[in-house]
Amino acid sequence: MAGIVIRTDFEPCELRALAKSEKDARVVRRLLAIAGALEGLNRADAARVGGMDRQTLRDWVIRFNADGPEGLQDQWNGGRPARLNEVEQAELAEIILNGPDPEVDGISAYTLEDLAAISKERWAKPFHPASMSRVVRRLGFSRQKARPSHPKGDENAAKAFKKGA
Repeated sequence: MAGIVIRTDFEPCELRALAKSEKDARVVRRLLAIAGALEGLNRADAARVGGMDRQTLRDWVIRFNADGPEGLQDQWNGGRPARLNEVEQAELAEIILNGPDPEVDGISAYTLEDLAAISKERWAKPFHPASMSRVVRRLGFSRQKARPSHPKGDENAAKAFKKGA
């Protein structure tokens, strides 16, 4: 491979054997491309074997040289950190479990808009209601609410009505 040297402690046949036993298709393609390059294919042809372009093959060769076949695994980072930290998430879960006080808050159940407003007020971290929905789901809650019942409703009359229907 012109321009970059590939470590030679692995033979192409060894890399192909590793590719045969590998479960991740991406790693298999990378191993086969590097094996092709070690056998003398030019960079473009070796990259084509792995279904990538020459620059991508170069990047994988650098990782292979540094870490061996283990370096060909995808290394996903943790992603973007949650906007609410663990303490704030626990506090939000507690708020949801306790529910609002109808006498003080004037509502009987929290909506996503209410929870977004609480987040903005308490922690100065605003959320769109759709984003708050994902946070609430991640905390293990669902959007299902109990069926509303009238405070003056008679439970026995409702049961009798259901039986007679």
